[in-house]
Amino acid sequence: MSLNDEHTIIYSYDQADKVLIAVDCIIFGFDKEDLKILLVRRGIEPEKGKWSLVGGLLKKEETLEAAATRILDTYTGLSGIYMEEVATFSEVNRDPVERTISTAYYALINIKEHSKNLVKQFSAKWFSASQAPKLIFDHDHMVQYALNRLRLRTTTEPIGFDLLPEKFTMRELQKLYEAIWDTKLDKRNFINKINSLDILEKLDEKDMTTSRKGSYLYKFDVEKYRQQNGKSFEMKV
Repeated sequence: MSLNDEHTIIYSYDQADKVLIAVDCIIFGFDKEDLKILLVRRGIEPEKGKWSLVGGLLKKEETLEAAATRILDTYTGLSGIYMEEVATFSEVNRDPVERTISTAYYALINIKEHSKNLVKQFSAKWFSASQAPKLIFDHDHMVQYALNRLRLRTTTEPIGFDLLPEKFTMRELQKLYEAIWDTKLDKRNFINKINSLDILEKLDEKDMTTSRKGSYLYKFDVEKYRQQNGKSFEMKV
Protein backbone atom coordinates (compact mmCIF):
# COMPACT_ATOMS: atom_id res chain seq x y z
CA MET A 1 0.00 0.00 0.00
CA SER A 2 1.39 3.39 -0.99
CA LEU A 3 2.11 6.01 1.64
CA ASN A 4 0.11 8.39 -0.54
CA ASP A 5 -2.94 6.18 -0.34
CA GLU A 6 -5.61 8.22 1.50
CA HIS A 7 -6.69 5.12 3.39
CA THR A 8 -3.24 4.45 4.84
CA ILE A 9 -3.18 4.42 8.63
CA ILE A 10 -0.53 6.80 9.99
CA TYR A 11 1.47 5.36 12.88
CA SER A 12 4.06 8.12 13.13
CA TYR A 13 3.50 11.57 14.65
CA ASP A 14 5.67 13.27 12.05
CA GLN A 15 3.55 11.79 9.26
CA ALA A 16 0.29 13.14 10.66
CA ASP A 17 -1.36 16.29 9.31
CA LYS A 18 -1.08 19.33 11.56
CA VAL A 19 -4.22 21.32 12.35
CA LEU A 20 -5.02 24.29 14.59
CA ILE A 21 -7.45 24.04 17.51
CA ALA A 22 -9.57 27.07 18.36
CA VAL A 23 -12.05 27.85 21.12
CA ASP A 24 -15.00 30.15 20.41
CA CYS A 25 -17.22 31.50 23.18
CA ILE A 26 -20.87 32.47 22.86
CA ILE A 27 -21.34 34.91 25.74
CA PHE A 28 -24.95 35.50 26.74
CA GLY A 29 -26.19 38.33 28.96
CA PHE A 30 -29.59 39.70 30.01
CA ASP A 31 -30.53 43.39 30.34
CA LYS A 32 -33.89 42.95 32.14
CA GLU A 33 -35.73 42.84 28.82
CA ASP A 34 -33.80 40.85 26.24
CA LEU A 35 -31.25 38.05 25.86
CA LYS A 36 -28.01 39.55 24.58
CA ILE A 37 -24.90 38.18 22.93
CA LEU A 38 -21.42 39.77 23.11
CA LEU A 39 -19.68 40.19 19.75
CA VAL A 40 -16.35 41.71 18.72
CA ARG A 41 -14.98 43.27 15.56
CA ARG A 42 -12.47 40.92 13.95
CA GLY A 43 -9.06 42.59 13.93
CA ILE A 44 -7.30 40.58 11.19
CA GLU A 45 -7.91 39.41 7.64
CA PRO A 46 -9.85 37.69 6.29
CA GLU A 47 -13.19 39.25 7.29
CA LYS A 48 -11.39 42.07 9.13
CA GLY A 49 -13.84 44.50 10.72
CA LYS A 50 -16.77 42.10 10.62
CA TRP A 51 -18.58 40.81 13.70
CA SER A 52 -17.26 37.68 15.35
CA LEU A 53 -17.64 35.58 18.44
CA VAL A 54 -15.05 35.94 21.18
CA GLY A 55 -12.36 33.32 20.71
CA GLY A 56 -8.74 32.29 20.40
CA LEU A 57 -6.37 29.43 19.66
CA LEU A 58 -5.60 26.62 22.08
CA LYS A 59 -2.14 26.80 23.69
CA LYS A 60 0.02 23.68 23.99
CA GLU A 61 -0.22 23.59 27.78
CA GLU A 62 -4.01 24.10 27.92
CA THR A 63 -7.08 21.93 28.00
CA LEU A 64 -10.06 23.16 26.01
CA GLU A 65 -11.85 24.17 29.20
CA ALA A 66 -8.79 26.08 30.43
CA ALA A 67 -8.59 27.94 27.12
CA ALA A 68 -12.28 28.85 27.31
CA THR A 69 -11.81 30.10 30.87
CA ARG A 70 -8.81 32.21 29.80
CA ILE A 71 -10.72 33.73 26.89
CA LEU A 72 -13.76 34.52 29.02
CA ASP A 73 -11.62 36.12 31.71
CA THR A 74 -9.79 38.23 29.12
CA TYR A 75 -12.94 39.56 27.48
CA THR A 76 -15.21 39.92 30.51
CA GLY A 77 -12.91 40.42 33.50
CA LEU A 78 -15.09 37.93 35.40
CA SER A 79 -14.21 34.62 37.05
CA GLY A 80 -16.38 31.70 38.06
CA ILE A 81 -18.59 32.14 35.00
CA TYR A 82 -21.09 29.41 34.17
CA MET A 83 -20.00 27.85 30.89
CA GLU A 84 -20.77 24.69 29.00
CA GLU A 85 -19.29 22.99 25.96
CA VAL A 86 -21.62 23.17 22.97
CA ALA A 87 -20.06 21.23 20.11
CA THR A 88 -16.94 20.84 17.98
CA PHE A 89 -16.97 22.21 14.44
CA SER A 90 -14.61 20.58 11.97
CA GLU A 91 -15.71 21.44 8.44
CA VAL A 92 -12.57 21.33 6.31
CA ASN A 93 -12.95 24.85 4.87
CA ARG A 94 -14.54 26.58 7.87
CA ASP A 95 -11.45 28.82 8.21
CA PRO A 96 -10.08 29.99 4.84
CA VAL A 97 -6.56 30.61 6.20
CA GLU A 98 -5.61 27.41 8.02
CA ARG A 99 -7.20 24.04 8.70
CA THR A 100 -8.78 24.85 12.05
CA ILE A 101 -11.07 22.83 14.28
CA SER A 102 -13.07 24.84 16.81
CA THR A 103 -14.82 23.80 20.01
CA ALA A 104 -17.56 26.21 21.08
CA TYR A 105 -18.62 27.03 24.63
CA TYR A 106 -21.49 29.17 25.78
CA ALA A 107 -21.24 31.30 28.90
CA LEU A 108 -23.79 33.15 31.04
CA ILE A 109 -22.89 36.44 32.69
CA ASN A 110 -24.57 39.33 34.46
CA ILE A 111 -24.25 42.28 32.07
CA LYS A 112 -24.03 44.75 34.96
CA GLU A 113 -20.88 43.02 36.23
CA HIS A 114 -19.20 43.04 32.82
CA SER A 115 -16.44 45.61 32.49
CA LYS A 116 -17.39 48.50 30.21
CA ASN A 117 -13.69 49.22 29.76
CA LEU A 118 -13.16 45.76 28.27
CA VAL A 119 -16.10 46.29 25.91
CA LYS A 120 -14.40 49.44 24.63
CA GLN A 121 -10.91 47.87 24.56
CA PHE A 122 -11.97 44.98 22.32
CA SER A 123 -14.43 46.97 20.16
CA ALA A 124 -17.13 44.72 21.52
CA LYS A 125 -20.88 45.29 21.55
CA TRP A 126 -23.94 43.63 23.04
CA PHE A 127 -26.60 42.63 20.50
CA SER A 128 -30.03 41.12 20.91
CA ALA A 129 -29.57 37.38 20.37
CA SER A 130 -32.58 37.40 18.03
CA GLN A 131 -31.32 40.36 15.96
CA ALA A 132 -27.55 39.90 15.86
CA PRO A 133 -25.67 40.75 12.64
CA LYS A 134 -24.29 38.10 10.33
CA LEU A 135 -21.08 36.63 11.76
CA ILE A 136 -17.87 35.40 10.17
CA PHE A 137 -17.18 31.82 9.12
CA ASP A 138 -19.56 29.36 10.81
CA HIS A 139 -20.17 31.45 13.93
CA ASP A 140 -23.89 31.87 13.20
CA HIS A 141 -24.15 28.09 13.23
CA MET A 142 -22.38 28.00 16.61
CA VAL A 143 -24.78 30.56 18.08
CA GLN A 144 -27.81 28.54 17.01
CA TYR A 145 -26.31 25.40 18.56
CA ALA A 146 -25.68 27.34 21.77
CA LEU A 147 -29.22 28.77 21.88
CA ASN A 148 -30.70 25.30 21.45
CA ARG A 149 -28.48 23.94 24.23
CA LEU A 150 -29.34 26.86 26.54
CA ARG A 151 -33.08 26.41 25.96
CA LEU A 152 -32.85 22.72 26.69
CA ARG A 153 -30.72 23.23 29.81
CA THR A 154 -33.09 25.82 31.29
CA THR A 155 -35.91 23.28 31.25
CA THR A 156 -34.03 21.00 33.64
CA GLU A 157 -31.67 23.23 35.65
CA PRO A 158 -31.91 26.77 37.05
CA ILE A 159 -28.91 28.08 35.10
CA GLY A 160 -30.90 31.10 33.95
CA PHE A 161 -30.28 32.70 37.33
CA ASP A 162 -26.64 33.22 36.28
CA LEU A 163 -27.94 35.90 33.91
CA LEU A 164 -29.70 37.84 36.67
CA PRO A 165 -28.42 40.13 39.43
CA GLU A 166 -28.45 38.68 42.95
CA LYS A 167 -31.82 40.35 43.62
CA PHE A 168 -34.49 40.44 40.95
CA THR A 169 -38.23 40.86 40.47
CA MET A 170 -40.60 38.14 39.32
CA ARG A 171 -41.21 40.18 36.18
CA GLU A 172 -37.48 40.17 35.38
CA LEU A 173 -37.37 36.40 35.87
CA GLN A 174 -40.33 35.90 33.54
CA LYS A 175 -38.84 38.24 30.93
CA LEU A 176 -35.62 36.23 31.09
CA TYR A 177 -37.32 32.93 30.35
CA GLU A 178 -39.42 34.52 27.63
CA ALA A 179 -36.22 35.86 26.05
CA ILE A 180 -34.43 32.52 26.24
CA TRP A 181 -37.35 30.53 24.87
CA ASP A 182 -38.43 33.28 22.45
CA THR A 183 -42.06 32.97 23.47
CA LYS A 184 -44.67 34.78 25.56
CA LEU A 185 -45.59 33.16 28.89
CA ASP A 186 -48.80 33.51 30.89
CA LYS A 187 -47.94 35.53 34.01
CA ARG A 188 -50.14 33.61 36.45
CA ASN A 189 -49.03 30.19 35.23
CA PHE A 190 -45.38 31.23 35.31
CA ILE A 191 -45.57 32.55 38.88
CA ASN A 192 -47.41 29.44 40.06
CA LYS A 193 -44.80 27.22 38.44
CA ILE A 194 -41.89 29.14 39.96
CA ASN A 195 -43.49 29.13 43.41
CA SER A 196 -44.11 25.39 43.17
CA LEU A 197 -40.39 24.81 42.65
CA ASP A 198 -39.69 26.35 46.05
CA ILE A 199 -36.23 27.64 45.11
CA LEU A 200 -36.73 31.39 45.63
CA GLU A 201 -36.41 33.52 48.72
CA LYS A 202 -38.85 36.42 48.79
CA LEU A 203 -37.24 39.51 50.31
CA ASP A 204 -38.76 42.38 52.28
CA GLU A 205 -37.19 44.77 49.77
CA LYS A 206 -38.95 46.21 46.76
CA ASP A 207 -37.88 47.57 43.39
CA MET A 208 -39.56 50.99 43.30
CA THR A 209 -38.48 51.85 39.75
CA THR A 210 -41.27 49.98 37.99
CA SER A 211 -44.33 51.42 39.77
CA ARG A 212 -45.42 53.52 42.75
CA LYS A 213 -46.40 50.35 44.58
CA GLY A 214 -43.13 48.64 43.74
CA SER A 215 -42.32 44.98 43.09
CA TYR A 216 -40.93 42.55 45.63
CA LEU A 217 -37.39 41.36 45.11
CA TYR A 218 -36.34 37.71 45.18
CA LYS A 219 -33.13 35.72 45.51
CA PHE A 220 -32.31 32.29 44.16
CA ASP A 221 -31.85 29.93 47.13
CA VAL A 222 -28.90 27.77 46.07
CA GLU A 223 -28.89 25.66 49.23
CA LYS A 224 -32.57 24.83 48.99
CA TYR A 225 -32.09 23.76 45.39
CA ARG A 226 -29.12 21.57 46.32
CA GLN A 227 -31.09 19.92 49.11
CA GLN A 228 -33.68 18.92 46.55
CA ASN A 229 -30.90 17.54 44.32
CA GLY A 230 -32.51 19.40 41.45
CA LYS A 231 -35.29 16.84 41.25
CA SER A 232 -38.10 19.37 41.52
CA PHE A 233 -36.79 21.69 38.82
CA GLU A 234 -38.71 21.32 35.58
CA MET A 235 -39.42 24.44 33.60
CA LYS A 236 -41.09 23.84 30.26
CA VAL A 237 -43.07 26.07 27.95
